[in-house]
Amino acid sequence: MATITPTRTTTHPRISGPASYFPSIERTYGESIEHWIELIHAHAPAAHMELVAWLKVDYGIGHGHANALVAHALGARAR
Repeated sequence: MATITPTRTTTHPRISGPASYFPSIERTYGESIEHWIELIHAHAPAAHMELVAWLKVDYGIGHGHANALVAHALGARAR
């Protein structure tokens, strides 16, 4: 008997990169991504890892979430 493997069908494109963390960040910390981006921009200029450390210490954000936020915020500024 043949095995049928279900395929993933969705009308939404798969999110990758820092933005893939955003739903979890909003759910975990109770603030919008825009809130965090504004805080990061207000705290700049600073090096990427300095901003990550600041978010971790001052706001208790996990490393991966802080890194995703900073990468997105700095990437948006560079464009």
